[in-house]
Amino acid sequence: MRRNMQWIRCGALGAVLALGGWGCMGDAGSDGTGVTTVSSELSLGAALPGTNAAAFSAASANFAETESAADGLGPIFNQNACGSCHQNGALGGAGQNIEQRYGTLTNGTFNTLAATGGSLRQLFGIGGFNIGGLNCNSGVDSNPAQGATIFAGRMTTPLFGLGLVDSLPDSSFDTLASREPASVRGTPRRVTISLPNPADSSQSIGSTRVARFGWKANVPSLAQFSADAYLNEMGITTTSCSRGTVVTAFATENRANRAGTNAIINGCPDDEVPGVDDDFAAENHNCSGGLNQLQDDVNNFTFFMAHLAPPPQVAITAGSSQDRGRTLFNSATLACSGCHRSDADIFVSTSAGGVPAGIAFQPYSDFLVHDMGTLGDQIGLNDGDSVASTRLMRTAPLWGLRSRNNKLHDGRTTDIATAIRDHNGGTVGQGTAAAAAFGALNSSQQTDLVNFLNTL
Repeated sequence: MRRNMQWIRCGALGAVLALGGWGCMGDAGSDGTGVTTVSSELSLGAALPGTNAAAFSAASANFAETESAADGLGPIFNQNACGSCHQNGALGGAGQNIEQRYGTLTNGTFNTLAATGGSLRQLFGIGGFNIGGLNCNSGVDSNPAQGATIFAGRMTTPLFGLGLVDSLPDSSFDTLASREPASVRGTPRRVTISLPNPADSSQSIGSTRVARFGWKANVPSLAQFSADAYLNEMGITTTSCSRGTVVTAFATENRANRAGTNAIINGCPDDEVPGVDDDFAAENHNCSGGLNQLQDDVNNFTFFMAHLAPPPQVAITAGSSQDRGRTLFNSATLACSGCHRSDADIFVSTSAGGVPAGIAFQPYSDFLVHDMGTLGDQIGLNDGDSVASTRLMRTAPLWGLRSRNNKLHDGRTTDIATAIRDHNGGTVGQGTAAAAAFGALNSSQQTDLVNFLNTL
C-alpha cells in the first residue's frame, strides 16, 4: 500500500529481541532445560513472549488495514484486508470466507483450467475506473468457469503460532513421518522457494523446503504466504529483494478469466495503479548492494503472523471428561494422535524466521499431506496431477479449534463430532479408520473426546 506505514525489518528486529530492547510483551516460563512454554493465560491473538511491542502493533495495524483501488486493490480479489478474512476469535484467526477452487479432469489427470484463471476463482472485481481519460473496467471471474467440472471450497486458516512452525527445519517433518504407522503415514511435501525470508539464512531462491502452510501444504514459509495472499486474495502486486536479486514472482496481476489484454477495454491498465502496485525493488535501485529485504507490507504481514502466540489451551482437571477425552485421543484405538501430533521433542522453535528459539508448542498436526479419499477436495496443484494427488490434504492443526466456527477444509459443519465422522474417506482414505473407531465409541466416550477437543 502506498502509505507512510511504520514497518520493521525482520533482521534488525532479531537484534532487538536478542538485546531485549524496546519494551516487550507476553509471558513465558522455563522448565530449567532452556525450553520455554507459553503461558496459557495469554489471550488469543497475543504476541509471542519477547516480541517487540511497537513492532507488533505496527505490523498488526498493517495486517488489519483496508486496501482501496487507489492502493492497487484488484483488478479481481477476494477481500480488501488480511484481517477481513482472518478474524475468528481475534485478528489472525480463521474466517467465515470460503475461497472457491475449480478444475476438471483431462485424459484422467487434473487440469487447473489456468487459461480461464483457475484453479482459484476470485469473487470480486473493482469494476469501473477512469485513468488517463479511459473508462476502464476490471471485469469479474466467470462463475462457473468454462469447462469446470470439479468445485471445492476452502476455509480461511488460522495463523496463531505459525511462526514457531515456520522456524522448524525440514528434518523435523521427516522425523514425524517416520514415526507414523504405515496405514496413516503422511508425506512431507517439498516445494521450490520463490520468496526467501531474509530472517532465515537457510532459505534461497530456487531451493526447496518442506511446505507446511495451506490446506494442501504447498506454501514453504510465512514470507511466501504473505506475498502470495497479497496478490491472489487482494490483487496487490509487489517485488522484493533477496540478496541483491529482484523477486518478481508476485508482480503480475490476475486478470478476470485470465484475459489476454489489460482489463476489458484495450489500452487500459489492469487497475488504478498501472504496473506493479508496489515495486519495492525499483524503488531501491533494483536491489543493488545485495539488498535482502521484503516489500514493506509483505514484511509486516510476515512479522505479524510469525509473532502470533499459539492459541491458549484450557487447563484439564484430572479425572474430568476432558481428561478422559485426552486419553481417548491418544489411544491406539482411535489413533487421532497418529496424524494430529504434539511430539514434545519436535515442536520446539528455533530462531529461524526471527522468532525466539526454545519455545515448546503443541499444534496437534504433523503438517504432512495424507490421502483423505473422498474427504479430499479433488483439486490438484498443477496441470497433470494424478487423481490420487488431488486427494492429498495437509493435517489441519487442532490448536485453537474451539475458536473456529466452521470445521474441515470447506467449512461444511460447525459440529466437531460430524467433522470426525466425515474423516471417512472410503477405502483409500487415511482417516477412515479413525472415523470408524469414533463411531464405535459409546455416546459418553464421544462426548468426552469432543470435550477434550474443545479445550484446544
